[in-house]
Amino acid sequence: MAFGVEELRVLRRALALALHPAPASAEDIKDCHRLAESLDEAVREGARLRAFLVADLARYRAALPGTAAGYLTLLEEVLGAGYRPEPDDLAALRALRGNPVAAALLSRCQVLAERDVRARLAGSTAARRARVAPVVPASRTRLLALPGGLFGSVSGGPSEAARGGPADQDAKQPAKRPAQPPAKPAEKPAPAGPQPSRRPIPTPGEVFPRRKPAPPPANPPQHLAAG
Repeated sequence: MAFGVEELRVLRRALALALHPAPASAEDIKDCHRLAESLDEAVREGARLRAFLVADLARYRAALPGTAAGYLTLLEEVLGAGYRPEPDDLAALRALRGNPVAAALLSRCQVLAERDVRARLAGSTAARRARVAPVVPASRTRLLALPGGLFGSVSGGPSEAARGGPADQDAKQPAKRPAQPPAKPAEKPAPAGPQPSRRPIPTPGEVFPRRKPAPPPANPPQHLAAG
């Protein structure tokens, strides 16, 4: 990808604004937008060209060995565009090993293939390690008190219990409950003292005794009736 003089001027202005922020004029903003659109179009055009070259390379490879010259030239071109050789390309180059150009391309393709394999292995190993042993942030770990005054981390960090020391043996044994003091004998209730005598409630007959009738006089007065 090559830039023209005008495009380089816009790119230089954009880099200056990125390094030293300053108010940008409306004209600079428009130029930056046009440059970004041109770059996107160039990237899309490069992808279309690469797809066309890869398809053409497959046709030349299928017609080998009669198309060896065109195949080697096209393979070298697509390698410069970022193409990674496939197993079919390596097999075709091994068959054309007697050609000096094919031998040089075979060495180049083998180096690229080895780099890709190492990158895939490194990525898969890192992903597997991340799944097996996830990293726990230190802020999320908690310490648990173990018997004997030791501490262990719930995140699986090294501790006395993990090394199989005395803390491990204490952790395997059930925790003993502290001995409770013997129960005190129940105190005998104090003997009940003499209770005050309760007076019976008087009846109405006792409160208001019935009066006895007065006895008749011994010599009742006599009244004479007039005749």
